[in-house]
Amino acid sequence: MISLDDAVTARLESHGARFEVLIDPDAALAIKRGEFDGDLEEVIAAEDVFEDASRGDRPAEEDLEKVFDTTDPMEIIPEVVERGEIQITADQRREMQEQKRRQLINRIARNAVNPQMDDAPHPPERIERALEEAGFRVDPMEQVETQVDDALDALRPVIPIRFAEVTVAVNIPAQYAGSAQARVRQFGDLEREEWQNDGSWVGVMTFPAGMQNDFYDLVNEHTSGEAETQIIKDKDDLATR
Repeated sequence: MISLDDAVTARLESHGARFEVLIDPDAALAIKRGEFDGDLEEVIAAEDVFEDASRGDRPAEEDLEKVFDTTDPMEIIPEVVERGEIQITADQRREMQEQKRRQLINRIARNAVNPQMDDAPHPPERIERALEEAGFRVDPMEQVETQVDDALDALRPVIPIRFAEVTVAVNIPAQYAGSAQARVRQFGDLEREEWQNDGSWVGVMTFPAGMQNDFYDLVNEHTSGEAETQIIKDKDDLATR
């Protein structure tokens, strides 16, 4: 279950009665879209249905039976969310908006590059400033994934930007290969690999171009800076574009 502080109220009024449930805001939106496939118990603040959640008042059982044909809260909660309205306070809205703004900035920074600077990654701070300059406002009631394209459209008049993937070949010396290659292969998609006769490991990794610096930092950390890397090709137009 989640804490009360993290929950929003979903409210349904039907047959002259009111029903409220306390649920995670993102889960509530997913249920409304028919996209929720998680564990309901993990995204609710109370395994209960209320008439007034702020006071803890519960509806009459006959009202539950009349509207939902059951008194089981775990069956009623998704129906209240799906058929009802999500109620959020001004503070909750600001908090949700800020959280999704950070998620959006990080998502763009991980995938975007500057085509005028040899496809160098854009730091998150630059993305943040450009979004502010563009006047882009994140919708707290929409998933981050659905706002990426609109954000990119807003950013393009402000900074040169595009989404891209990069493919990098890395050669890890034998003394580091055992542990280092295990960490490197988790970073992105391993296109191919080969163990050399001298015990060194060569791998070809594809990952979002905006994560190049993170990749090089990871490789250097686990090889004391002795590994060799080389960009061998770029891939444009990720599926998210």
